[in-house]
Amino acid sequence: MSHQIALLQLDTGHSSPLGASRLAAATPANSGWNFAVFAPDATALLLCLFAPDTEELLAEIPFSGRTGAIWHLAVHGITDGTLYALKAVGPVQAEQGLLFDAERILLDPYARKLNRKIRFNERLYAGKSSYMLAKAVLSDLPFDWQGAAKPQVPREKTVIYEAHVKGMTMLHPEVPEQLRGTYLGLCQPAIIKHLQQLGVTTLQLLPVAAFMSEPRLNKLQLTNYWGYNPLCFFAPDPRYQLEDAVSEFKTLVRSYHQAGIEVILDVVFNHTAEGGDDGPLLSFRGLANKHYYLFESHADITDFSQSCNYTGCGNTLNVAHPMVQKLVMDALRYWATEMQVDGFRFDLAPTLAREHKRFNPYAAFFQIIAQDPVLSQVKLIAEPWDVGPMGYQLGQFPAHWSELNDKCRDTFRAFWRGDKAVLPEFTTRLLGSRDIFQKHHKPACCSVNYLTYHDGFTLHDLVSYNDKHNWLNGEENRDGHGHNLSCNHGVEGVSKDAGVLANRYLHKRNLVTTLLLSQGMIHWLGGDELSHSQRGNNNAYCQDNDISWLDWHLDADEEDFLNFVRQMMALRSQYPCLQQLSLLDDSYQLHGDKHQVQWFLPDGSEKQPHDWHQPERHSCICQITNKHNNVSLLCVFNAQNKPVALTLPGSARKLVMDTSIDKGMLQAGNEKLSQYQQNAQSISVWL
Repeated sequence: MSHQIALLQLDTGHSSPLGASRLAAATPANSGWNFAVFAPDATALLLCLFAPDTEELLAEIPFSGRTGAIWHLAVHGITDGTLYALKAVGPVQAEQGLLFDAERILLDPYARKLNRKIRFNERLYAGKSSYMLAKAVLSDLPFDWQGAAKPQVPREKTVIYEAHVKGMTMLHPEVPEQLRGTYLGLCQPAIIKHLQQLGVTTLQLLPVAAFMSEPRLNKLQLTNYWGYNPLCFFAPDPRYQLEDAVSEFKTLVRSYHQAGIEVILDVVFNHTAEGGDDGPLLSFRGLANKHYYLFESHADITDFSQSCNYTGCGNTLNVAHPMVQKLVMDALRYWATEMQVDGFRFDLAPTLAREHKRFNPYAAFFQIIAQDPVLSQVKLIAEPWDVGPMGYQLGQFPAHWSELNDKCRDTFRAFWRGDKAVLPEFTTRLLGSRDIFQKHHKPACCSVNYLTYHDGFTLHDLVSYNDKHNWLNGEENRDGHGHNLSCNHGVEGVSKDAGVLANRYLHKRNLVTTLLLSQGMIHWLGGDELSHSQRGNNNAYCQDNDISWLDWHLDADEEDFLNFVRQMMALRSQYPCLQQLSLLDDSYQLHGDKHQVQWFLPDGSEKQPHDWHQPERHSCICQITNKHNNVSLLCVFNAQNKPVALTLPGSARKLVMDTSIDKGMLQAGNEKLSQYQQNAQSISVWL
């Protein structure tokens, strides 16, 4: 080891930027790197260099420079591809939040690339073996973006497609077998063509930042398939690489941008894979435990033996701390600039804005993003709740953020399931939830409207199961949400009964049509258009198998439904009033067309205030009129179990589509009608 050190030239380096950065005069052939690490309570820090092929330890080099809380070191003569990790020396005083272990290697929180996936091995961890942990790779090869530009899709025109890198392609017959489940597989022409035909503008990926499955799942021979257990916020996970995760992820983004489709990432900055108080030392905890995480306090005295668990995952990042905030901002900018992604969906977002442990709608986190020239221009989507005190914060994020609207999801489900007294809220959700995202202050695209998400039933399971069936998760079916607002139409699970299937597909068409006629940003769960089923599992986070992987072989009913979804997506994109409703009495936007909304009764008369207070009423008629050209779109929603005789308001109208006839397909012809019978449990759209 001493011989290896002798071959290297060392100096104290500099404190910025954090992480490993190539020195200005260095070349790949004669590489020099600067290392800077936040470890304020350490008494010493060591840089560990490893061989890229065998992970044999080549050298341990003490950091010779320190500026405040930052340790730094410059090393000349490192071969590109060399692996590195850290060791931190310091006191072990758990009651003070100090957990140093000089024998254990740690990942640099700013590592950009890993040599392999991170997998917990109890035996290697107990033995403090360096082979337990993946290593960071010293490499920053150039990438040719081929002139691809970010599509910059307006918020109001956005249709998000949520996908898992692996699950999207593992069973796709047109993806080469060696590329299935990889970044390169996801950008194959057949996948991109499918999304283009569907009408998707934006691909949202489940977490791709390097993560580790929980030790508990390893013992159950399961895995954290979704990836919501991060350890390296900058590095794309090697699980999805063929050879090089960084260049292959950039290839994915470039391919989608060339096709006019955005790529946004689901990011997890609320907790890490180091888990609760008895979790492993892998990175943050071994470098600066008391600074990176939040802890409970009693009588204003911090109790470092008890982590704040606002995430349900054991620990909570302290994003209010300046260095943790910098870590998050640096990671976001890295993905938005170096990786060229178009935005972020923030998991358990209130955690990021907790100051003094309470959510603050004016938190420094929001202010920094708002003034940042890069991050203020990307899409920002909040999951507006966590599991901490006062964690439900729907509607409390800034106006340039969008938020997942679970009230929209639940109301649409309840209405089409036939729940009573839902109609007033249904119409409110349909028009952008302006009780939550108030006009004059926020646009309707602040609301991210969705029917299903990765956590919960798929759309097909929503109409096929009354209860969750999560037995394979190893938690005796205790996990997963019990309030699904689902309906199995008389049979629990798979059925070949023609009547049951017809009712299920009609139910799905009604839900899809409602979603795509609603005001707000649209979120679509990948696979719903394929009638994907998870066999009743509504929490398939640990199912890395065909429960989660999409099946691309469709029967006739599934093919018809896919075509219906495509037509409804196209219908939405055809009418600006469905994308950005701008009401006459809303001063938030004074550009573009203004619209008037009117509600009617089945007899064609305009609805009066007292008509809204009839709990047995399960139908409504909505007309949106463009006041610039006087063109109107009429939508009829009938959730009753019997037909409704309609007198269409105004002049005779042309039927565009009806979910109950011809499997919901768009209607041809120019015949205009004044009278119409709206079938039970159906929707029609008229011009």
